[in-house]
Amino acid sequence: MNWEQLLSLKRYGDTQKRLRAKQDETRLGFEVDFDRIIFSSAFRSLQDKTQVIPLSKTDFVHTRLTHSLEVSVVGRTLGRRVGKELLKRHPKLVELGYTFNDFGAIVAAASVMHDIGNPPFGHSGEKAIGEYFKTGKGREFKDQLTDLEYQDLIDFEGNANGLRILTENRKGIEGGLRLSYATLGAFIKYPKESLPKKPTKHIVDKKYGFFQSEKEAFLDIVEDLGLKKKDGDGISYYRHPLAYLVEAADDICYTIIDFEDGINLGLIEEEYALEYMSKLTKHINREKYYALEHKKDRTGYLRALAIGSLIDEAVSIFLENEEAILNGNFDRGLMDKCKYEAQINDIINKSIEKIYRSKEVIEKEVAGYKIIADILDVFVTALNNKFNNNASNYDKLVLNLLPEEYQHEKESLYDRVMLICSYVAGLSDGFAIRLHKKLAGDVI
Repeated sequence: MNWEQLLSLKRYGDTQKRLRAKQDETRLGFEVDFDRIIFSSAFRSLQDKTQVIPLSKTDFVHTRLTHSLEVSVVGRTLGRRVGKELLKRHPKLVELGYTFNDFGAIVAAASVMHDIGNPPFGHSGEKAIGEYFKTGKGREFKDQLTDLEYQDLIDFEGNANGLRILTENRKGIEGGLRLSYATLGAFIKYPKESLPKKPTKHIVDKKYGFFQSEKEAFLDIVEDLGLKKKDGDGISYYRHPLAYLVEAADDICYTIIDFEDGINLGLIEEEYALEYMSKLTKHINREKYYALEHKKDRTGYLRALAIGSLIDEAVSIFLENEEAILNGNFDRGLMDKCKYEAQINDIINKSIEKIYRSKEVIEKEVAGYKIIADILDVFVTALNNKFNNNASNYDKLVLNLLPEEYQHEKESLYDRVMLICSYVAGLSDGFAIRLHKKLAGDVI
């Protein structure tokens, strides 16, 4: 893979190549990507989607939206620092007009939208959709779908749904968000289809990155970027190099900030903050730390130092392994190769024990399973009944609740079911709860 091609400014519908040297320096093409995402309704819904603590009533616990903004800040720093060195290594990029800010803008944009396709109720939302088709009423569709289509449903993937959101309405030149292909490439962490499932231990095979409904869009993107195709069965490619930085930004933020949330909520004892995070940095001023009056200020100080240290490590690992990354030979995430791997795992294990498995989290995840399954069942049943010309009055009323963009006639069963899955995945936690109550007859 080569950087000139990987930094493609192309957007769907372009009839001629966009040149970096001709960009308006006051609003670069890659910065436009960030702006469009921020103003999108899909991004806005993240303000009421679970990060760790579902439906928290406190004002300092992170939602998907605040988490995404923080990941973008870390991502921008990673991109700029890596870009500064890459421009020295590849002077042709300087001749073409690229600056280190372009790298930062791409990674920041891909980072801010990295969770845009995630369903309500955290990662359990993905599992809830999958379980509906694997063991619930949706299992009846198995024999009517291809293996790949059915796998898309039973392993419903937020990353693939994100690509669906970002590339929808592609038939209209001005449709969708029309993001640059470089940003879309950096967003796609797992550039493969849902089968075969985990064929290797390479990081790109951990999950999948596109539904069959977006196969054409995916192939257009990866071919324009010149991503390297993987050997083996199915459609599978190696990552856009900057996807490693997006992943690292997410890993850094959720590791440290979820831990911080747990301490601020009292789920984790404060002494663990100093014990665990001091192992990630040598720059802690203990006199300053103990002089801070409030717990959230003390944990915030440790968090800032820990994130800074992990940014340094991620940049170093990427630059040391640039050639392997470009060749597709770097098979792990950046933070899986860092010298703090053991310390990071200690923090994650403590978060699993004290936060992710806390009673509050589990109770909301259980409720989320029921809510998502019920909403899916009502809308999938109604849409299929309408297609088969046997819709009841209730079915017709229910379908009128769907937003205009989901009011489409779909010939394919897969397309109809995927339409409803995409709708449900786009719901916020609070709206899903209210909708579920209405469908159950509780209108108060």
